[in-house]
Amino acid sequence: METLLAIFTIFTQPQLLLLVGIGTFAGIYIGAIPGLSVTMAVSILISFTFSWDVYPAISLMVGIYMGGVYGGSRTAILLNIPGAPSAIATAMDGYPMAKRGEAGQAIGVTTVMSFFGGFIGILVLALAAPFVSDFALTFQPRDYMLLAILGILLVGSLSSGSLVKGIFAGAFGIAIGSVGRDPLTFTERLTFDLQIMQGGISFIAVMIGMFGVSEALLQLQNVDKVAVRQKISKIVPSFATMRKHLPLSLQTSTIGVIIGALPGTGGDIAALMAYDHAKRVTKNPERPFGEGAMEGLVAPETANNAAVGGAFIPMMTLGIPGDAVTAIMIGALFIHGLNPGPMLMIDQPDMFWFIVGALMTANVFMLIFGLTGIRIFTKIVEMPRSIIIPLIFLLSIVGAYAVNNAISDVYWMLGFGVLGFFMRHYGYPLGPVILGVILSRLLDDNWRRAIISEREDLGRFFEGIITSPLSLTLFTAVILIFVSQTPLWSAAKIRLFGKAST
Repeated sequence: METLLAIFTIFTQPQLLLLVGIGTFAGIYIGAIPGLSVTMAVSILISFTFSWDVYPAISLMVGIYMGGVYGGSRTAILLNIPGAPSAIATAMDGYPMAKRGEAGQAIGVTTVMSFFGGFIGILVLALAAPFVSDFALTFQPRDYMLLAILGILLVGSLSSGSLVKGIFAGAFGIAIGSVGRDPLTFTERLTFDLQIMQGGISFIAVMIGMFGVSEALLQLQNVDKVAVRQKISKIVPSFATMRKHLPLSLQTSTIGVIIGALPGTGGDIAALMAYDHAKRVTKNPERPFGEGAMEGLVAPETANNAAVGGAFIPMMTLGIPGDAVTAIMIGALFIHGLNPGPMLMIDQPDMFWFIVGALMTANVFMLIFGLTGIRIFTKIVEMPRSIIIPLIFLLSIVGAYAVNNAISDVYWMLGFGVLGFFMRHYGYPLGPVILGVILSRLLDDNWRRAIISEREDLGRFFEGIITSPLSLTLFTAVILIFVSQTPLWSAAKIRLFGKAST
């Protein structure tokens, strides 16, 4: 009971409560600015807080982490520029709602659902951390590789038009993510002997260009069009709306926790997989996905915030980071003389429960701050296009430059913006490109590890898949998803069950 009381430590010390609140508020606006990532903010904080006591330092970092994951949805909804990769899926239906004058409602739904997903993730962290971490440890390199392939196959779901175009876009994203020096052999890949390409291409520059700049170029065609006035009379979603989407939010929160607990994944993959799940299980959405479906907001926002609690599970129980932010937090705990992992739960369990309490507090602050200031935020969408288009360009340039302080990233961003404009013009989806870039490293690294561990013997590699229940399950899922997206499957369903069943 004494260690459990550490959850409430944050409420007994006003300084800690204030730091969590400041961190959450700052995280929301850092996450909303493209290019200013939560990882960057937390890493900078280490240099400012290494002389602090451990509780104040962790309080501030946890607040920024929780607020930043949610904050990326703001610009995704209002400007179609995801503030973070985890908000890419949110933009698919959030921005169409803003174009209809429903930006206030979209932000309200994302805020409440982010709070719900965050609560589920923290609850699992508090009650089932050892069990989830044990499950995460069963993943072998081949399982991560199969998980990446599973994610890449989502392009068929993310592309509302031609499946072939979606697959092409995903493959193009993988090629972009492979540019640079091979991390294992250090040989050049797809660099064409150009020095600017040897360090690879920043996926932030690709994301901002594809979404932000291409959107600005599209709006240049309708620069004289009057902006849609936003309806902000109803921001907080009704109880009936919450009850309707409760089953989906529970399912996607579970996806978020599991994906978040897998080392090296994170909220961006969780959000995209949850969005795909929503498209598969939602039978009769009020609007089609990609045109303002409410389920398209519920799924990614619950998943990416649930992934926060999931990412802390391997960090606190095994000393293995769930994502980039928790990797930095492990370093912060080491600096303060703590050793994250199994011994932390034995020697200093009060630190585990303090972090649970800080996450719960930050989640509440996120709900409060998220539901305030919406009227001011929605004014962005109502600006004349002669103002908003230069604003999008300015945010895009600042965001791309801020990642590495390199002008080359700005050039990449502008180039991919023009490319994204033509892709949208000819009906090629942009989401699969970003998904391919994000998953390319996960796929490449774990394929290498898997085949090296089997002494480069494909026979042993496939034997390992067949003999492992987890690998076999993932492999079967890959095959079924691939087959279900082929024209032959649709033709077979029509022949067997009739046209209505398709």
